[in-house]
Amino acid sequence: MDPETAVVTMDAAQLGAELGDRATLVQFSSAFCQPCRATRRVLAQVAGMVEGVAHVEIDAEAHLTLVRSLGISRTPTVLVLDAEGRVVRRAAGRPRTADVVAALGQVM
Repeated sequence: MDPETAVVTMDAAQLGAELGDRATLVQFSSAFCQPCRATRRVLAQVAGMVEGVAHVEIDAEAHLTLVRSLGISRTPTVLVLDAEGRVVRRAAGRPRTADVVAALGQVM
């Protein structure tokens, strides 16, 4: 099954953190990834502005099985999960705040 097109659902056990009540921003990062730091700031800021949205950062190197199962090939990669944990959007690279807010608007 192609991770890019398959309906994928994640839960708190996989994430190592609770899902947000309305949506969850999942960031896959690596230790020496400069864009990952900027992505962390953007996602944390958006999660702080939008009620019911959680931001979870996952170390890609420490979770290779999950990374492979999701077809993640670079960091940062951001997954937007709905309230049930379904992956509804994904993007690689540093996101812009406006794009993250727009993606959340489509989810909620």
